[in-house]
Amino acid sequence: MQTNFSLAQLANPDTAETEKILRACVHCGFCTATCPTYVLLGDELDSPRGRIYLIKDMLERDAVPGAEVVKHVDRCLSCLSCMTTCPSGVHYMHLVDHGRKHIEEHYRRPLMDRALRTLLVWVLPRPALFRWALRGARLGRPFAGLLRGRLRAMLALAPPAIPAPSPVDRPQVFPAEGSRRARVALLNGCAQTVLDPGINEATIRLLTRHGVEVVVARGAGCCGALTHHLGREAPALRAAKANVAAWIREADGAGLDAVIINTSGCGTTVKDYGFMLRTDAAWADKAARVSALAKDVSEFMIDLGLMPPSREIDLTVAYHAACSLQHGQKITRQPKALLAAAGFTVVDVPESHLCCGSAGTYNLLQPELAGALRDRKAANIVRTEADIVAAGNLGCMVQIGSAVEKPIVHTVELLDWATGGPLPRALVGFKA
Repeated sequence: MQTNFSLAQLANPDTAETEKILRACVHCGFCTATCPTYVLLGDELDSPRGRIYLIKDMLERDAVPGAEVVKHVDRCLSCLSCMTTCPSGVHYMHLVDHGRKHIEEHYRRPLMDRALRTLLVWVLPRPALFRWALRGARLGRPFAGLLRGRLRAMLALAPPAIPAPSPVDRPQVFPAEGSRRARVALLNGCAQTVLDPGINEATIRLLTRHGVEVVVARGAGCCGALTHHLGREAPALRAAKANVAAWIREADGAGLDAVIINTSGCGTTVKDYGFMLRTDAAWADKAARVSALAKDVSEFMIDLGLMPPSREIDLTVAYHAACSLQHGQKITRQPKALLAAAGFTVVDVPESHLCCGSAGTYNLLQPELAGALRDRKAANIVRTEADIVAAGNLGCMVQIGSAVEKPIVHTVELLDWATGGPLPRALVGFKA
Protein backbone atom coordinates (compact mmCIF):
# COMPACT_ATOMS: atom_id res chain seq x y z
CA MET A 1 0.00 0.00 0.00
CA GLN A 2 1.34 3.42 -0.96
CA THR A 3 1.64 5.94 1.86
CA ASN A 4 2.03 9.71 1.95
CA PHE A 5 3.40 10.63 5.35
CA SER A 6 5.66 13.67 5.58
CA LEU A 7 9.20 13.45 6.90
CA ALA A 8 8.08 15.37 9.97
CA GLN A 9 5.35 12.80 10.62
CA LEU A 10 7.76 9.90 10.16
CA ALA A 11 9.98 11.35 12.87
CA ASN A 12 7.33 10.08 15.28
CA PRO A 13 8.18 6.42 16.08
CA ASP A 14 4.50 5.39 16.18
CA THR A 15 3.90 6.88 12.73
CA ALA A 16 7.07 5.31 11.36
CA GLU A 17 5.90 1.91 12.60
CA THR A 18 2.43 2.51 11.18
CA GLU A 19 3.90 3.27 7.75
CA LYS A 20 5.72 -0.08 7.75
CA ILE A 21 2.49 -1.86 8.63
CA LEU A 22 0.50 -0.05 5.94
CA ARG A 23 3.10 -0.76 3.27
CA ALA A 24 2.82 -4.48 3.99
CA CYS A 25 -0.88 -4.51 3.07
CA VAL A 26 -1.60 -5.63 -0.51
CA HIS A 27 -5.38 -5.05 -0.45
CA CYS A 28 -6.05 -8.77 -0.98
CA GLY A 29 -9.14 -8.84 1.24
CA PHE A 30 -8.51 -12.28 2.70
CA CYS A 31 -9.08 -10.69 6.11
CA THR A 32 -12.71 -9.88 5.35
CA ALA A 33 -13.77 -13.53 5.39
CA THR A 34 -12.68 -14.04 9.00
CA CYS A 35 -13.58 -10.62 10.45
CA PRO A 36 -16.55 -11.00 12.82
CA THR A 37 -17.99 -7.54 12.18
CA TYR A 38 -17.76 -7.93 8.41
CA VAL A 39 -19.38 -11.37 8.65
CA LEU A 40 -22.25 -9.79 10.62
CA LEU A 41 -22.65 -6.47 8.81
CA GLY A 42 -21.21 -7.00 5.32
CA ASP A 43 -19.84 -3.43 5.30
CA GLU A 44 -16.35 -2.96 3.85
CA LEU A 45 -15.67 -0.24 6.41
CA ASP A 46 -16.34 -2.79 9.14
CA SER A 47 -13.62 -5.07 7.80
CA PRO A 48 -9.89 -4.88 8.55
CA ARG A 49 -9.17 -3.68 5.02
CA GLY A 50 -11.75 -0.91 5.35
CA ARG A 51 -10.48 0.17 8.72
CA ILE A 52 -6.91 0.19 7.42
CA TYR A 53 -7.95 2.73 4.78
CA LEU A 54 -9.78 4.85 7.37
CA ILE A 55 -6.85 4.84 9.80
CA LYS A 56 -4.34 5.52 7.00
CA ASP A 57 -6.30 8.55 5.80
CA MET A 58 -6.84 9.85 9.32
CA LEU A 59 -3.16 9.59 10.29
CA GLU A 60 -1.74 10.86 7.00
CA ARG A 61 -3.85 14.00 7.21
CA ASP A 62 -3.20 14.22 10.96
CA ALA A 63 -6.88 14.98 11.05
CA VAL A 64 -9.50 15.26 13.73
CA PRO A 65 -11.48 12.11 12.98
CA GLY A 66 -15.16 12.37 12.18
CA ALA A 67 -17.93 10.43 13.87
CA GLU A 68 -18.17 7.96 10.97
CA VAL A 69 -14.50 7.01 11.19
CA VAL A 70 -14.72 6.63 14.96
CA LYS A 71 -17.81 4.43 14.63
CA HIS A 72 -16.09 1.91 12.38
CA VAL A 73 -12.85 1.84 14.41
CA ASP A 74 -14.85 1.45 17.62
CA ARG A 75 -16.65 -1.52 16.10
CA CYS A 76 -13.37 -3.42 15.76
CA LEU A 77 -13.11 -6.14 18.40
CA SER A 78 -9.30 -6.36 18.22
CA CYS A 79 -9.87 -10.10 17.95
CA LEU A 80 -6.87 -10.24 15.57
CA SER A 81 -8.41 -12.96 13.42
CA CYS A 82 -7.29 -10.86 10.47
CA MET A 83 -3.66 -11.30 11.53
CA THR A 84 -4.03 -15.07 11.44
CA THR A 85 -5.56 -14.87 7.97
CA CYS A 86 -3.30 -12.22 6.43
CA PRO A 87 -0.76 -13.72 3.98
CA SER A 88 1.33 -10.52 4.05
CA GLY A 89 1.98 -10.33 7.79
CA VAL A 90 0.19 -7.02 8.35
CA HIS A 91 0.46 -6.25 12.09
CA TYR A 92 -3.06 -4.95 12.43
CA MET A 93 -2.93 -4.89 16.25
CA HIS A 94 -0.30 -2.17 16.39
CA LEU A 95 -2.07 -0.24 13.63
CA VAL A 96 -5.48 -0.17 15.29
CA ASP A 97 -3.89 0.64 18.67
CA HIS A 98 -2.24 3.69 17.07
CA GLY A 99 -5.55 4.65 15.48
CA ARG A 100 -7.37 4.43 18.78
CA LYS A 101 -4.71 6.49 20.52
CA HIS A 102 -5.09 9.19 17.84
CA ILE A 103 -8.88 9.15 18.22
CA GLU A 104 -8.64 9.41 21.99
CA GLU A 105 -6.29 12.40 21.72
CA HIS A 106 -8.17 14.30 18.98
CA TYR A 107 -11.84 13.33 18.98
CA ARG A 108 -14.34 14.66 21.53
CA ARG A 109 -16.88 11.95 22.15
CA PRO A 110 -20.46 12.63 23.25
CA LEU A 111 -20.77 13.20 26.99
CA MET A 112 -22.31 9.83 27.91
CA ASP A 113 -19.72 7.95 25.86
CA ARG A 114 -16.88 9.85 27.54
CA ALA A 115 -18.39 9.22 30.96
CA LEU A 116 -18.78 5.49 30.40
CA ARG A 117 -15.26 5.05 29.05
CA THR A 118 -13.80 7.03 31.93
CA LEU A 119 -15.80 4.91 34.37
CA LEU A 120 -14.43 1.70 32.84
CA VAL A 121 -10.86 3.03 32.91
CA TRP A 122 -11.16 3.89 36.59
CA VAL A 123 -13.16 0.94 37.90
CA LEU A 124 -12.13 -2.24 36.09
CA PRO A 125 -8.36 -2.14 36.82
CA ARG A 126 -8.98 -1.54 40.55
CA PRO A 127 -10.30 -4.68 42.28
CA ALA A 128 -11.63 -2.95 45.39
CA LEU A 129 -13.49 -0.33 43.37
CA PHE A 130 -14.73 -2.95 40.91
CA ARG A 131 -16.09 -5.03 43.78
CA TRP A 132 -18.09 -2.08 45.08
CA ALA A 133 -19.38 -1.34 41.57
CA LEU A 134 -20.61 -4.92 41.21
CA ARG A 135 -22.43 -4.68 44.53
CA GLY A 136 -24.23 -1.64 43.20
CA ALA A 137 -25.00 -3.43 39.95
CA ARG A 138 -26.57 -6.32 41.88
CA LEU A 139 -29.09 -3.87 43.33
CA GLY A 140 -29.91 -2.67 39.84
CA ARG A 141 -30.27 -6.10 38.19
CA PRO A 142 -34.05 -6.37 38.83
CA PHE A 143 -34.51 -3.19 36.82
CA ALA A 144 -32.29 -4.19 33.87
CA GLY A 145 -35.34 -4.92 31.71
CA LEU A 146 -36.42 -1.31 31.99
CA LEU A 147 -33.14 -0.04 30.55
CA ARG A 148 -31.70 -0.13 27.04
CA GLY A 149 -28.33 -0.22 25.35
CA ARG A 150 -25.12 -0.08 27.33
CA LEU A 151 -26.63 0.30 30.81
CA ARG A 152 -28.76 -2.78 30.27
CA ALA A 153 -25.73 -4.74 29.01
CA MET A 154 -23.68 -3.74 32.06
CA LEU A 155 -26.35 -4.86 34.50
CA ALA A 156 -27.02 -8.07 32.58
CA LEU A 157 -23.34 -9.09 32.80
CA ALA A 158 -23.07 -8.37 36.52
CA PRO A 159 -22.84 -11.67 38.43
CA PRO A 160 -25.64 -12.60 40.85
CA ALA A 161 -23.02 -13.31 43.54
CA ILE A 162 -19.54 -11.93 44.12
CA PRO A 163 -16.90 -14.35 45.47
CA ALA A 164 -14.96 -13.32 48.55
CA PRO A 165 -11.41 -12.05 47.93
CA SER A 166 -8.89 -14.87 47.80
CA PRO A 167 -5.84 -14.87 50.09
CA VAL A 168 -3.71 -16.14 47.17
CA ASP A 169 -3.95 -12.76 45.47
CA ARG A 170 -1.82 -11.05 48.11
CA PRO A 171 1.95 -10.73 47.49
CA GLN A 172 3.62 -13.94 48.69
CA VAL A 173 5.54 -17.03 47.62
CA PHE A 174 4.01 -20.49 47.20
CA PRO A 175 6.67 -23.21 47.55
CA ALA A 176 6.94 -26.05 45.06
CA GLU A 177 5.87 -29.52 46.12
CA GLY A 178 8.85 -31.87 46.06
CA SER A 179 11.95 -30.85 44.12
CA ARG A 180 11.71 -27.39 42.66
CA ARG A 181 11.71 -27.54 38.86
CA ALA A 182 11.09 -23.87 38.13
CA ARG A 183 10.28 -20.51 39.70
CA VAL A 184 7.62 -18.28 38.13
CA ALA A 185 5.70 -15.10 38.81
CA LEU A 186 1.93 -15.19 38.41
CA LEU A 187 -0.01 -12.24 37.06
CA ASN A 188 -3.07 -12.35 39.30
CA GLY A 189 -4.66 -9.47 37.41
CA CYS A 190 -7.52 -7.15 38.31
CA ALA A 191 -11.05 -8.06 37.21
CA GLN A 192 -10.38 -11.79 37.50
CA THR A 193 -9.50 -11.52 41.19
CA VAL A 194 -13.00 -10.14 41.75
CA LEU A 195 -15.11 -12.20 39.34
CA ASP A 196 -13.45 -15.61 39.68
CA PRO A 197 -10.53 -15.84 42.12
CA GLY A 198 -10.75 -19.64 41.85
CA ILE A 199 -8.83 -19.46 38.59
CA ASN A 200 -5.72 -18.10 40.29
CA GLU A 201 -6.12 -20.62 43.11
CA ALA A 202 -6.29 -23.50 40.63
CA THR A 203 -3.28 -22.15 38.74
CA ILE A 204 -1.16 -22.02 41.88
CA ARG A 205 -2.21 -25.52 42.95
CA LEU A 206 -1.47 -26.93 39.50
CA LEU A 207 1.95 -25.30 39.26
CA THR A 208 3.13 -26.10 42.78
CA ARG A 209 1.93 -29.71 42.39
CA HIS A 210 4.23 -29.95 39.37
CA GLY A 211 7.27 -28.67 41.27
CA VAL A 212 7.00 -24.98 40.43
CA GLU A 213 7.54 -22.22 42.98
CA VAL A 214 5.03 -19.42 42.39
CA VAL A 215 5.47 -15.83 43.47
CA VAL A 216 2.78 -13.16 43.47
CA ALA A 217 5.06 -10.15 43.20
CA ARG A 218 4.52 -7.03 45.24
CA GLY A 219 3.62 -4.09 43.00
CA ALA A 220 2.24 -6.17 40.10
CA GLY A 221 -1.41 -5.77 39.14
CA CYS A 222 -3.52 -4.84 36.13
CA CYS A 223 -1.71 -5.52 32.86
CA GLY A 224 -3.03 -2.33 31.22
CA ALA A 225 -4.87 -4.07 28.37
CA LEU A 226 -8.27 -2.55 29.10
CA THR A 227 -7.00 1.02 29.07
CA HIS A 228 -4.61 0.36 26.19
CA HIS A 229 -7.38 -0.83 23.89
CA LEU A 230 -9.48 2.19 24.80
CA GLY A 231 -6.72 4.44 23.50
CA ARG A 232 -5.71 5.64 26.97
CA GLU A 233 -1.95 5.32 26.59
CA ALA A 234 -0.78 6.99 29.81
CA PRO A 235 -2.54 4.68 32.31
CA ALA A 236 -1.71 1.63 30.16
CA LEU A 237 1.99 2.46 30.23
CA ARG A 238 1.88 3.13 33.98
CA ALA A 239 0.42 -0.33 34.53
CA ALA A 240 3.00 -1.89 32.23
CA LYS A 241 5.89 -0.20 34.04
CA ALA A 242 4.58 -1.25 37.45
CA ASN A 243 4.48 -4.88 36.34
CA VAL A 244 7.86 -4.72 34.64
CA ALA A 245 9.41 -3.24 37.78
CA ALA A 246 7.86 -5.90 40.01
CA TRP A 247 8.89 -8.85 37.84
CA ILE A 248 12.39 -7.59 37.05
CA ARG A 249 12.92 -7.19 40.78
CA GLU A 250 12.03 -10.88 41.20
CA ALA A 251 14.08 -11.95 38.19
CA ASP A 252 17.17 -10.11 39.43
CA GLY A 253 16.62 -11.42 42.96
CA ALA A 254 15.66 -15.07 43.35
CA GLY A 255 15.30 -15.53 39.58
CA LEU A 256 12.34 -16.25 37.30
CA ASP A 257 11.88 -18.89 34.63
CA ALA A 258 8.62 -17.37 33.38
CA VAL A 259 5.83 -14.91 34.04
CA ILE A 260 2.66 -17.00 33.99
CA ILE A 261 -0.60 -15.53 32.74
CA ASN A 262 -3.94 -17.32 32.88
CA THR A 263 -6.07 -14.66 31.18
CA SER A 264 -5.16 -14.67 27.53
CA GLY A 265 -6.14 -11.05 26.87
CA CYS A 266 -3.62 -10.00 29.50
CA GLY A 267 -1.04 -12.38 28.04
CA THR A 268 -1.24 -10.79 24.61
CA THR A 269 -0.58 -7.38 26.14
CA VAL A 270 2.25 -8.47 28.44
CA LYS A 271 3.97 -10.15 25.51
CA ASP A 272 3.75 -6.77 23.76
CA TYR A 273 5.34 -4.75 26.59
CA GLY A 274 8.64 -4.73 24.73
CA PHE A 275 6.95 -2.94 21.82
CA MET A 276 4.83 -0.64 23.98
CA LEU A 277 7.89 0.63 25.87
CA ARG A 278 10.44 0.40 23.05
CA THR A 279 11.04 4.16 22.85
CA ASP A 280 11.52 4.66 26.60
CA ALA A 281 15.24 4.26 27.23
CA ALA A 282 14.74 3.61 30.94
CA TRP A 283 12.27 0.78 30.36
CA ALA A 284 12.84 -0.70 26.91
CA ASP A 285 15.31 -3.45 27.84
CA LYS A 286 13.46 -4.41 31.01
CA ALA A 287 10.14 -4.55 29.16
CA ALA A 288 11.66 -6.73 26.45
CA ARG A 289 12.95 -9.12 29.15
CA VAL A 290 9.47 -9.40 30.67
CA SER A 291 7.85 -9.98 27.28
CA ALA A 292 10.32 -12.79 26.65
CA LEU A 293 9.45 -14.36 30.03
CA ALA A 294 5.67 -14.12 29.56
CA LYS A 295 3.88 -17.41 28.94
CA ASP A 296 0.27 -18.51 28.98
CA VAL A 297 -0.24 -21.18 31.62
CA SER A 298 -1.07 -23.77 28.93
CA GLU A 299 2.09 -22.84 27.02
CA PHE A 300 4.18 -23.33 30.15
CA MET A 301 2.48 -26.57 31.21
CA ILE A 302 2.88 -28.23 27.81
CA ASP A 303 6.65 -27.70 28.09
CA LEU A 304 6.74 -28.76 31.74
CA GLY A 305 4.66 -31.88 31.12
CA LEU A 306 1.39 -32.78 32.79
CA MET A 307 1.48 -35.57 35.37
CA PRO A 308 -0.86 -38.54 34.80
CA PRO A 309 -4.44 -37.82 35.90
CA SER A 310 -5.30 -38.97 39.41
CA ARG A 311 -8.95 -39.74 38.61
CA GLU A 312 -10.98 -41.08 35.72
CA ILE A 313 -13.05 -38.42 34.00
CA ASP A 314 -15.74 -39.23 31.47
CA LEU A 315 -16.59 -35.78 30.17
CA THR A 316 -16.61 -34.26 26.70
CA VAL A 317 -15.25 -30.71 26.64
CA ALA A 318 -16.05 -28.14 23.97
CA TYR A 319 -12.87 -26.09 23.79
CA HIS A 320 -13.50 -22.42 23.10
CA ALA A 321 -10.41 -20.85 21.58
CA ALA A 322 -10.15 -17.31 22.94
CA CYS A 323 -9.15 -14.85 20.22
CA SER A 324 -6.32 -13.41 22.28
CA LEU A 325 -4.89 -16.91 22.66
CA GLN A 326 -5.28 -18.31 19.15
CA HIS A 327 -4.81 -15.09 17.16
CA GLY A 328 -2.93 -12.83 19.58
CA GLN A 329 -0.46 -15.43 20.90
CA LYS A 330 -0.74 -18.17 18.24
CA ILE A 331 -1.44 -20.77 20.94
CA THR A 332 -3.85 -23.33 19.51
CA ARG A 333 -2.86 -26.94 20.20
CA GLN A 334 -1.47 -26.69 23.75
CA PRO A 335 -4.73 -26.29 25.73
CA LYS A 336 -6.43 -29.11 23.82
CA ALA A 337 -3.42 -31.40 24.18
CA LEU A 338 -3.34 -30.82 27.94
CA LEU A 339 -7.07 -31.46 28.33
CA ALA A 340 -6.73 -34.69 26.35
CA ALA A 341 -3.76 -35.76 28.48
CA ALA A 342 -5.88 -35.09 31.58
CA GLY A 343 -8.49 -37.57 30.37
CA PHE A 344 -11.10 -35.33 28.76
CA THR A 345 -12.59 -35.90 25.32
CA VAL A 346 -12.00 -32.61 23.52
CA VAL A 347 -14.07 -31.24 20.63
CA ASP A 348 -13.64 -27.97 18.76
CA VAL A 349 -16.42 -25.40 18.58
CA PRO A 350 -17.52 -24.76 14.97
CA GLU A 351 -16.42 -21.37 13.59
CA SER A 352 -13.78 -21.34 16.30
CA HIS A 353 -11.97 -18.47 14.58
CA LEU A 354 -14.86 -16.07 15.24
CA CYS A 355 -14.95 -13.97 18.41
CA CYS A 356 -17.57 -14.54 21.12
CA GLY A 357 -18.07 -10.79 21.43
CA SER A 358 -16.42 -10.25 24.81
CA ALA A 359 -13.20 -8.55 23.66
CA GLY A 360 -12.32 -6.70 26.85
CA THR A 361 -14.90 -3.95 27.24
CA TYR A 362 -16.47 -4.49 23.81
CA ASN A 363 -19.55 -6.25 25.20
CA LEU A 364 -20.20 -3.16 27.33
CA LEU A 365 -19.51 -0.57 24.63
CA GLN A 366 -21.01 -2.41 21.62
CA PRO A 367 -23.73 -4.55 23.23
CA GLU A 368 -25.77 -5.24 20.08
CA LEU A 369 -22.86 -6.56 18.01
CA ALA A 370 -21.43 -8.39 21.02
CA GLY A 371 -24.80 -9.99 21.66
CA ALA A 372 -25.10 -11.20 18.08
CA LEU A 373 -21.63 -12.77 18.24
CA ARG A 374 -22.38 -14.31 21.63
CA ASP A 375 -25.56 -15.93 20.36
CA ARG A 376 -23.75 -17.26 17.29
CA LYS A 377 -21.03 -18.73 19.51
CA ALA A 378 -23.61 -20.22 21.88
CA ALA A 379 -25.43 -21.93 19.00
CA ASN A 380 -22.16 -23.44 17.79
CA ILE A 381 -21.34 -24.69 21.28
CA VAL A 382 -24.73 -26.39 21.52
CA ARG A 383 -24.03 -28.12 18.21
CA THR A 384 -21.02 -29.89 19.75
CA GLU A 385 -23.26 -31.74 22.25
CA ALA A 386 -20.38 -31.50 24.73
CA ASP A 387 -20.92 -31.80 28.47
CA ILE A 388 -18.99 -28.71 29.49
CA VAL A 389 -17.09 -25.78 27.93
CA ALA A 390 -13.44 -24.92 28.58
CA ALA A 391 -11.80 -21.57 27.85
CA GLY A 392 -8.57 -19.80 28.75
CA ASN A 393 -9.93 -16.29 29.19
CA LEU A 394 -12.29 -15.00 31.87
CA GLY A 395 -13.95 -12.46 29.60
CA CYS A 396 -15.00 -15.22 27.20
CA MET A 397 -16.30 -17.28 30.13
CA VAL A 398 -18.52 -14.44 31.35
CA GLN A 399 -19.74 -13.61 27.86
CA ILE A 400 -20.56 -17.17 26.81
CA GLY A 401 -21.98 -17.99 30.24
CA SER A 402 -24.72 -15.42 29.73
CA ALA A 403 -26.11 -17.47 26.82
CA VAL A 404 -25.12 -21.11 27.40
CA GLU A 405 -26.55 -23.40 30.07
CA LYS A 406 -23.55 -25.75 30.06
CA PRO A 407 -20.94 -25.24 32.78
CA ILE A 408 -18.04 -23.07 31.63
CA VAL A 409 -14.71 -23.77 33.27
CA HIS A 410 -11.23 -22.34 32.85
CA THR A 411 -8.85 -24.85 31.26
CA VAL A 412 -6.50 -24.63 34.25
CA GLU A 413 -9.32 -25.55 36.67
CA LEU A 414 -9.94 -28.77 34.73
CA LEU A 415 -6.24 -29.62 34.70
CA ASP A 416 -6.01 -28.94 38.43
CA TRP A 417 -9.03 -31.15 39.14
CA ALA A 418 -7.76 -33.99 36.96
CA THR A 419 -4.38 -34.06 38.73
CA GLY A 420 -5.63 -33.97 42.30
CA GLY A 421 -7.28 -30.60 42.90
CA PRO A 422 -10.85 -29.94 44.03
CA LEU A 423 -13.90 -30.04 41.80
CA PRO A 424 -14.25 -26.70 39.97
CA ARG A 425 -16.97 -24.51 41.43
CA ALA A 426 -18.88 -24.45 38.12
CA LEU A 427 -19.18 -28.24 38.22
CA VAL A 428 -20.57 -28.56 41.75
CA GLY A 429 -23.92 -30.34 41.42
CA PHE A 430 -23.41 -30.88 37.70
CA LYS A 431 -24.54 -34.16 36.13
CA ALA A 432 -23.49 -34.94 32.56
